[in-house]
Amino acid sequence: MTKMESIKSVNHFNDVIGGDQPVIVKFQADWCPDCRRMEMFIGDILEEYSKYDWFDVNRDELPELGEKYEVMGIPSLLVFQNGEKIAHLHSAEAKTPEEVQQFLASNL
Repeated sequence: MTKMESIKSVNHFNDVIGGDQPVIVKFQADWCPDCRRMEMFIGDILEEYSKYDWFDVNRDELPELGEKYEVMGIPSLLVFQNGEKIAHLHSAEAKTPEEVQQFLASNL
């Protein structure tokens, strides 16, 4: 089963996003109800997109990353490639499995 790897440092984050394959990073926080809701459906999407590496950033632990990449609301999904943010699913559009799948389908 595909898992999301947690990122605990800015250096690790920079290593992860620097590759030439797209990677998906979920920004979330422990206190966030919408993040818990996403947890309930993200597993199936992880399986569907298992050829990509998935990472998880707790915005409270690494606030500078949220700021740098304009993560205003959580949960947000960002796609990175070659060190650049190439797509951003803002929290307002990340409420249902369909919205997340549509975002991934059009950006990967």
